[in-house]
Amino acid sequence: MSQPVVVHISKLNLKYRHQAVLKDLCWTIRRHENWLLCGASGTGKTSLAKAIAGLTHSYGNIEILFNPESSLPAMVYYVANWYQFKDLEGQSNFYYQQRYNKQSVETTATVKAELESFGKQHGLKLADADPILNALGFAALKPATLIQLSSGEHKKLQLVKALWLRPQLLILDLPYNGLDAASRQNLNSLLEEITETGTQLILISNETELPACIDRLAEIRNGQLTEISAAERSWNTFETEELPVPEFLHQYVDAAPASEIIKMLGVNISYGDKQVLKNINWTVKSGEKWLLQGPNGSGKSTLLSLICGDHPQAYANNFHLFGNKRGTGESIWEIKERIGLISPELHWYFDPSATVWQSIVSGFYDSSGLFCDPGYSKKAQADELIRYFGLEEYKNTLMNELPLGKQRLALLGRTIIKNPELLILDEPCQGLDQQQTKHFNRMVDELCGNGTTLIYVGHFESQLPDCLEKRILLENGAVKSVETILENTYDYVTRSE
Repeated sequence: MSQPVVVHISKLNLKYRHQAVLKDLCWTIRRHENWLLCGASGTGKTSLAKAIAGLTHSYGNIEILFNPESSLPAMVYYVANWYQFKDLEGQSNFYYQQRYNKQSVETTATVKAELESFGKQHGLKLADADPILNALGFAALKPATLIQLSSGEHKKLQLVKALWLRPQLLILDLPYNGLDAASRQNLNSLLEEITETGTQLILISNETELPACIDRLAEIRNGQLTEISAAERSWNTFETEELPVPEFLHQYVDAAPASEIIKMLGVNISYGDKQVLKNINWTVKSGEKWLLQGPNGSGKSTLLSLICGDHPQAYANNFHLFGNKRGTGESIWEIKERIGLISPELHWYFDPSATVWQSIVSGFYDSSGLFCDPGYSKKAQADELIRYFGLEEYKNTLMNELPLGKQRLALLGRTIIKNPELLILDEPCQGLDQQQTKHFNRMVDELCGNGTTLIYVGHFESQLPDCLEKRILLENGAVKSVETILENTYDYVTRSE
């Protein structure tokens, strides 16, 4: 005997930028089924999720049949692929460096206040959230303000709310983005717990580390939903044509051999009584390729903000960048012109009203958006990158009109367009599918073969480029270990206490 229907979708049609994304899509979800929705970036997975949650307009029939006998809230709760928040005055026009500004910290709500507000809205007891906070390693961040959180910590806040609420239907869009390995494992355990009490899941992800409760898999192909097997998914790598890396990126980076790009001696960063970085000693030489890792909240984002010239406490520390001690006369723009950066936070705060082409060209000027005529050669380089990343038809499209994956490709183009001496890639492949990740990392490997110095932050071993040579691991703001990577294994070299 088949289980009762929970979601019934028939002849669903949805357009994105006047183009059909979903075409007469049909889908039936029955009670106790938990689905994974996977597949290539830009096929309409997020659009479908938002349609089910009633957050976007579509044509067709979507029927949600909640269980009247369940004690769980009769609702569809959608967790977006990233967290958007406002300050205490209801504004959300934040800028990239704002999280290190004391005045900005004072104008945004704390995690505790945010949870209290959510609990009051849904009639939840704050004490019931404590086991979830502890399981995700988030309890200590209750006093932190929202603007101080890293991308992984923002994701945890989203997940805490959803798991605390326990709706009858929960849709999670890219729930593993930004989470360290332990948090991903704990999240899967929590998801298995809530499905045992009646919550049903739709998980949008291309990751392989899934909760055991996921028992159905589907992809969107040509606008329609197709159920697939695990074997079909494992063989589907979304193969596309591999284009050659643009010629202008083959130019060898001119840096003195073995010169010190970064040198930190006893670096400490504190916010009030909270010490975020503790006695950091780290040297990065020209041409080295480093993997920077650590649990969520270990200090990675703060460490990178020092290197990029975005953190004001750099001047209070013994810190050298490109051979010069910080605070000896160089401007922040002189530093940035030698660095290519992408991070989840930069993506959050980037000008959404810029076009794809403008966003890529802005990398020459380290600006959020384009405010001048770049000239012929810079325009030509942007066009080459647009072709390389397959963005020709979106060249003049606004960033906020694109799916997340294509936004990220445009910002990756922005990051590398000036062929920088130092490349800082903080979880660059968030939102990309398997083939896009492979395509981009192949470019990273080629760039690093030309002498580029690399710092790469990544929580997923499957998303790392092959060129990485060394690894620095942070834990609780301190350097736990520095290791050499040999044949995809870590060989212990030294440890900083």
